[in-house]
Amino acid sequence: MDTTIVARWQEWEGGGTQHLVLNRRLDGLSVDAVAVSSDPHPFAVRYRMAIDTDWLTRRVEVALVGREDDLVLEADGAGHWTMNGRSMPALDGALEPDLSVSPFTNTLPVKRLRLAKGASAEIRTAYVYAPTLEVFPDPQRYTCLEEGRLYLYESLDSDFRREVSFDEHGMVTEYPGLFRRLL
Repeated sequence: MDTTIVARWQEWEGGGTQHLVLNRRLDGLSVDAVAVSSDPHPFAVRYRMAIDTDWLTRRVEVALVGREDDLVLEADGAGHWTMNGRSMPALDGALEPDLSVSPFTNTLPVKRLRLAKGASAEIRTAYVYAPTLEVFPDPQRYTCLEEGRLYLYESLDSDFRREVSFDEHGMVTEYPGLFRRLL
C-alpha cells in the first residue's frame, strides 16, 4: 500500500526550516526534501533519498541551491559506498547517511535497528556536512529509552548526546538544541 507522509521541522534556534515528503511503496521509500538553514552563512539544500524495504539507504542526492556541484552517494546495502561514481572505502561499514541539516536521517537507524527498550547499538554513518558537502565516517550509538518513541543519540567521537523523540511513523518530533517538528 502506498502512503505519503509530509513533515516540517524548524531549527531549535533561528529561522531555518525543512520540508520533507516521504513516499512509501511496496518496493521501498523515497524522500524529497528542502532544508533552509539560518547558519551564520545561510544556505538551502535539496536532498533526495531512495531507501529499500529494510530501511537501508541505497541512494542520496544532495544539492546546494545556487551551486552546480551536486553530491550523489550510492550504497549497496552491505556498507559499501560510492560518491559521484568513485568508491569510498573510508565509509565501509556505514549503513545510513547522516545529513547535518536533517533530523530525518535519525529515523533510518531507529527503523532499521528496531531496538527493544534498554537495548543499544553502535553504528557508523556516512556523515554529510552542509554547506560544504564534505562526507566522512561518523560513529554513533542509539539506545532505546521508550520503544518507537524515545532514543538516546550519542556521538562516539565527541561528547554530543541528546534524547530524541519520534512519532508513530518514526519521524523525529523533537531533537533538543537542533530541531522541532512543526507538521
